[in-house]
Amino acid sequence: MLNKKNIKLGIAPIGWTNDDMPELGSSNSFEQCLSEIALAGFKGTEIGSKFPVKINELRRYLRVRKLSIANAWFSAYTITKPFNEVDEEFRKKCKFLKAMGAKRIGVSEQSYSIQGKDLSIFNDKYTAEDSEWAMLTKSLNWMGEIAQEFGISLTYHHHMGTVVQTESEIDRLMSDTDPQLVSLLFDTGHLSYCGIDPLTVLQKYIKRINHVHLKDIRPDVITKIKEENLSFLTGVKLGSFTVPGDGAIDFTPIFQALADADYIGWLIVEAEQDPALANPLEYAITARKYIKEIAKI
Repeated sequence: MLNKKNIKLGIAPIGWTNDDMPELGSSNSFEQCLSEIALAGFKGTEIGSKFPVKINELRRYLRVRKLSIANAWFSAYTITKPFNEVDEEFRKKCKFLKAMGAKRIGVSEQSYSIQGKDLSIFNDKYTAEDSEWAMLTKSLNWMGEIAQEFGISLTYHHHMGTVVQTESEIDRLMSDTDPQLVSLLFDTGHLSYCGIDPLTVLQKYIKRINHVHLKDIRPDVITKIKEENLSFLTGVKLGSFTVPGDGAIDFTPIFQALADADYIGWLIVEAEQDPALANPLEYAITARKYIKEIAKI
């Protein structure tokens, strides 16, 4: 199975406090989040909304818990904003991540995104025009060059409700960007959510995947979302996502494919749930035990 020397295992803070819906987990402190991440047996995390913005302060909190920063989300608006504005914010985030020792920045195009809107996640998604695709892919190549200046790799996060959601959209993004500048963030949950077999995408793009989100789904909830034309965030509240080992995805062949490809990098458990209904520490421990059992890491 996976080579322990090649893998770092982390968990995202969104299970403790949801960045898109701060009311979910509002009482959970940043310190609690980091302490429970370490207690559950993980070695790192991604940047959350409650994390200190002062580098030395964040380093201190991480150091005492022996944790590292793996990645941070970056909302890009390359289609709808002047690129100089995107460029400025992107450089700031890269500078911060470099100081934290991170090697990845997860970019998601948020122009026309409905992931945070009260719209049907399955019926109201925007489809980009050819001219907009050209702007997006050109900008991503440019941003990939900028990231490399900081010793960081740009990894693109396909996401429900955005212009890169479906398998054909992922294919187009991969085809129209430079493999040396743009990699893929492989997210098992978002692929399964929209009916894509994660293993198919993993095998197709394994050489360009440099960051992994391990997220599970509850199909009955997703069926309800589809049948009742519900929004993405409504689905989160209902429990569309959960941690590996608690949902419907079989991760055994996924871990095997990563092992066969000698994947090197982070595996990040991510499951945005309502912490009042899904205790973050308990679910983190569940995920850690499952991964140890299935992936032997």
